[in-house]
Amino acid sequence: MILFLLIVLSIYGLLNGYLIWRGSQALSGLRYGRLLFMLVFLSSMLAYPVGRILNSRWPSHFNEFLISAGSYHLALMLYLFLFLLVRDIIRGLVKISGASLAGASWLQVRNPASFMFIAALTLTVIFLGHLNAINPRLKTIEIKIDKKRPAGSELRAVLISDIHLGTINRSNRLEKLVEKINRLNPDIVFLAGDIVDEGVSLEEEEKMVGLLRQIHIPLGLYACPGNHEYYSGFEKSISYLEKAGVRVLIDRAEKVDGWLYVIGRMDRTAERAGQRRLSLEEIIERDGVDRTWPLVVLDHQPLNLGEAVRAEVDLQLSGHTHAGQLFPLNLINKLIYEQYWGYLKKGKTHIYVSSGSGTWGPAVRTGSRSEIVLLKIVTGD
Repeated sequence: MILFLLIVLSIYGLLNGYLIWRGSQALSGLRYGRLLFMLVFLSSMLAYPVGRILNSRWPSHFNEFLISAGSYHLALMLYLFLFLLVRDIIRGLVKISGASLAGASWLQVRNPASFMFIAALTLTVIFLGHLNAINPRLKTIEIKIDKKRPAGSELRAVLISDIHLGTINRSNRLEKLVEKINRLNPDIVFLAGDIVDEGVSLEEEEKMVGLLRQIHIPLGLYACPGNHEYYSGFEKSISYLEKAGVRVLIDRAEKVDGWLYVIGRMDRTAERAGQRRLSLEEIIERDGVDRTWPLVVLDHQPLNLGEAVRAEVDLQLSGHTHAGQLFPLNLINKLIYEQYWGYLKKGKTHIYVSSGSGTWGPAVRTGSRSEIVLLKIVTGD
């Protein structure tokens, strides 16, 4: 963990150092402009880490504001770096070709107009990404399962994941999600992990619990933990959900309404703490799951999808990836996961990986969209 933090802080420092260097060069001829840039940029850069340190010792609304506002610096840093890097690469290629830079003033590192245009472009991307993040789209998927069901032809299920409720994503975001879920009139709601991100005040906890209780569904809410439930204090995170009436399944199967089996998996993060994650086959055998009925698995991280196929699972629901959230991280996600987002049928097993209904870090999405997933599950022999 110490090595990981050192690497992260080193990258953070190097990227911000590069941006400060380029900004200072561009604004060197503008005395007050350069000073203003340094003050604003350094305040933005320090807000998140300073807010985290202060809030861990002296929790307050001001420190939470620093964390929330400072989180946007992560997006600012990424896109300002990428745009400036592209400009620098183009300038380097022009120099290598032997062409003159005289007619391309926008490539000059000491051109304040060029830097301010890039800064404005960065802020525009972040603003549009914010609008994209806070307005989740509805994704509807129809799934046919060749299993018996005692009555009815369709189960309406809503899948939610990766809300990351905490200091940054607060109860007002959850309130809007609850309203959207209720309008869909589902029979059951599945929460595929990372619902809670970090410790919150008692006031905010009560709001979150009260809002989750407002979800009106006949068959209930079922959840599995995600990695952030462990990062933020597992017992406390799970208690938020259980107070709201959510059935949190950890390597356990439960029969719902006498015909539908739901299995919630322990998140792989627990293995780092020495806990043993049971295999699907072990859970199915121990809990007496009858595979002639539909079987749904909630597993936060979409890894080793073949296990669900071998266990004859009908539907696996996952999240975790955010479908990349910020471009170009979505391109990296595609290389890491067999299915980084969306629907996949593997053998007879249906798999859906949600991009998530919230965000981690800044409420900005440029590589994917936030979503609420409505699953129309049709069963029948």
